Amino acid sequence: MMIIDAHTHNPQAQDALIACDPMEFNPHEGRLYSVGIHPWKTADVMADRLQALAAVARHEQVVAIGETGLDALRGAPFNVQWDIFNRHIELAEALGKTLIVHMVRTSQQVLKAWRESGRAVAWVIHGMRGKPQVARPLLDAGFYLSFGPRFNPDTAAITPLEQMLIETDDSGAVIDDVASAVAKARSTSVGNILDIATANATRLFLGTE
Repeated sequence: MMIIDAHTHNPQAQDALIACDPMEFNPHEGRLYSVGIHPWKTADVMADRLQALAAVARHEQVVAIGETGLDALRGAPFNVQWDIFNRHIELAEALGKTLIVHMVRTSQQVLKAWRESGRAVAWVIHGMRGKPQVARPLLDAGFYLSFGPRFNPDTAAITPLEQMLIETDDSGAVIDDVASAVAKARSTSVGNILDIATANATRLFLGTE
């Protein structure tokens, strides 16, 4: 089993990590999942949603926690998002599963959360669109950056290959097209990007090459 697409909301995706809300978790044989409460849904969070997260996160087909994170434009007030984000961090560390992070205009707060965490698992910024000056502190901290259909080419160009992933998110895009765009930004071949991203994602989420 391998992973090419590091983050998608398409429940039928193959060779992908499928993100879903814990209340909607309905695993299909042969597929891999991340589960989390999206920041946009934090205003609606109730105890049963958090309880569901803690329960389904232990499922053998769940290999990552998220997406979770902080969004300055949508979702609950910051203090509520911060509390829920930290619950995801604690769960990821307890289970030893990678954390998938949604970050919108909150890079400094995400780095603060990382510094205050146990740093026991890898963190992935999914759908990275920020400029190099936003990316560099994250890369220096050891984050993985996952690039989707929309990204800053300069940021893709400076990202170390060993910290790079690709994804389709909820765009409906084809992963090969994302790889092609990233390859152009890095002046390399599509095949090279696909090979590197697949090796990184498979190692990160499954512990194998």
